[in-house]
Amino acid sequence: MPTTEQKPDSNQVVEVKLTELHPFKNHPFKVLDDELMQQTIDSILQVGVLSPAVVRPNPNGDGYEIISGHRRLHACEAAGLDTMPVIVKDLTDDEAVIFMVDSNLQRENILPSERALAYKMKMEALKHQGKSEKSTFRQNVGKSWTVEKLSKDTGEHPRQIERYIRLAGLEPELLEKVDKKEISFTPAVELASLSREEQQGFLDAMDYSQNTPSLSQAQRIKKLSKSGKCTVEAMREIMSEEKGSEISKITIEPDEIKKYFPRSFTPRQMKNTILKLLENWMKNRAKKQSKETR
Repeated sequence: MPTTEQKPDSNQVVEVKLTELHPFKNHPFKVLDDELMQQTIDSILQVGVLSPAVVRPNPNGDGYEIISGHRRLHACEAAGLDTMPVIVKDLTDDEAVIFMVDSNLQRENILPSERALAYKMKMEALKHQGKSEKSTFRQNVGKSWTVEKLSKDTGEHPRQIERYIRLAGLEPELLEKVDKKEISFTPAVELASLSREEQQGFLDAMDYSQNTPSLSQAQRIKKLSKSGKCTVEAMREIMSEEKGSEISKITIEPDEIKKYFPRSFTPRQMKNTILKLLENWMKNRAKKQSKETR
């Protein structure tokens, strides 16, 4: 097999030292030490790396820049390997960004922040390329050809693409709260229009009130920003309000409860089971309280 001292042909698999592999600049996808990572490590220890990473010669001349394979690199390091199979491609900066985004969007679990930053990076790369695809895509009012291209490539509605790109304007601390579901997606998109200073002020208001913003609250804060009246005190006041009917509203995402039921269960069966369990819990709680008061 060729060594890294030779110039590999395109699509040729070569073994490269891990120390020569460097992360993609501003890589938007997180490498987490989660259960999936442990599965990858275990697989590598058993059978090696089955799918080579894709890299390009590092623009600064130092080794290679990873385009696709950051998780595999981390897993190889954790497994104690010295080298890793890669395919070296000669790509421009814009081509590398597009390849990196497209390859990572194939993953099943993608955080909102990852999708938002990836869409923004690809959109900017497409704009910079300035290719002739523009004439081949449907032109809608307010929709750029890059949004149309992203929509075609991902299957995502153009309006949702635009929401994600706006979301990329959030400060990292707020994006993290979106990933953790401490802020819902739609209110977060509204908050993304705030200035950096206003977003920092909103973090203060959110911490002060110990509340998560509703869509209505986010829209009112956005309106304050447009009028130049978006102070920390004003945001604290809005965030400290009770949310009426939202107080008694509890939302549970389907993915959060599906794992507890057989695949054959219908939503109605899940609901009935949950209500029955709650009823039993309430009866047991009442019995326990009765014993404690004797």
